[in-house]
Amino acid sequence: MAADRDPLSDGADRRDDVNEGDRDGTRTTPPTPPPFRAAVDALRSARLRPQIEVEPTPAPKRLAPFAHALEATVVDGEQDLADGRLVLLHDPAGHDAWRGTFRLVTLIRAELEPEMAVDPLLPDVCWSWLTGALQARGLTYGEPSGTVTRASSHHFGGLSARPATSQIEIRASWTPREGLGGVPDTGSHLAAWSDLLAQVAGLPPAGPGDASVVTLPQRRGPQSR
Repeated sequence: MAADRDPLSDGADRRDDVNEGDRDGTRTTPPTPPPFRAAVDALRSARLRPQIEVEPTPAPKRLAPFAHALEATVVDGEQDLADGRLVLLHDPAGHDAWRGTFRLVTLIRAELEPEMAVDPLLPDVCWSWLTGALQARGLTYGEPSGTVTRASSHHFGGLSARPATSQIEIRASWTPREGLGGVPDTGSHLAAWSDLLAQVAGLPPAGPGDASVVTLPQRRGPQSR
């Protein structure tokens, strides 16, 4: 997934370990806090619908002392329908803006029919998909924030044969409620995020309880992988 000045990705290389502190040659790496390790383990063990392919991706180093990132693609055969990234941040000392020690940050993108991009209600509906997905899983969270962006591309000159394209982009973050031992239910948050990703891709609800989320109509056809 492209990362054009994306605050979720600074392009820095990292180890496959979950520890993501800022480091230099004169300091030792701090040990991974048990709550963060447990939260990451829950992400790794979550079961998602088969159309969503998830894999680890380099996490940003400067947003929090510890971070773990996942990248997902919604696929239909050999075609991609939507893609997204979910980052789990952890600051053992707490963060005033988060009002907690954990934070989830996401970026989701999908292409639309041009007619949908001008719908004045589209941003509000997209935001309701996020909050609805979390509520449908019975999750408690705080301090939600984000943006919904619509963009259209028109091609000229040597590219004039290409059809116009429109894209929806959702950037959001929220603080998951911490449970026993200070560990949030990250597996359920990942499942809710995958529900949102599936809705943006235009997939039908996976089961009972998901029907309350509005399905995006007239989404642009899937892109070849």
